[in-house]
Amino acid sequence: MTVAETVNERELARYVQRICDRWTLERALLGGARVEDLRGAGTQRERGEEFVLVLVSRHFDGVPWLERVYQAGSLWDGAEMGARADVHCYTPAELERKLLTLPSVRAAVDHGLDLLAI
Repeated sequence: MTVAETVNERELARYVQRICDRWTLERALLGGARVEDLRGAGTQRERGEEFVLVLVSRHFDGVPWLERVYQAGSLWDGAEMGARADVHCYTPAELERKLLTLPSVRAAVDHGLDLLAI
């Protein structure tokens, strides 16, 4: 199974561009059930969120967390992607703390697709 069969790569590139028009990203990682499907995960599992999106930018500093998530989430085209995304927006320091407490974020960072490389 290729990335194109599981996720809309073209829309992901457009999404990253929309985000980069607002904030300079250091990392943009996509995890979730669709990425796990791509990596060959079995069908007998708890799927969880279809997409888990982790965006990391120093420019999030000073922007309230809910505002960042709302803006980044509103730029995601769920109809084009086939599902909504669980969006996480962190500064690098915030990400380090969240890696210890949020398994879905840790999985996206450890095994997700690097959207800046698309």
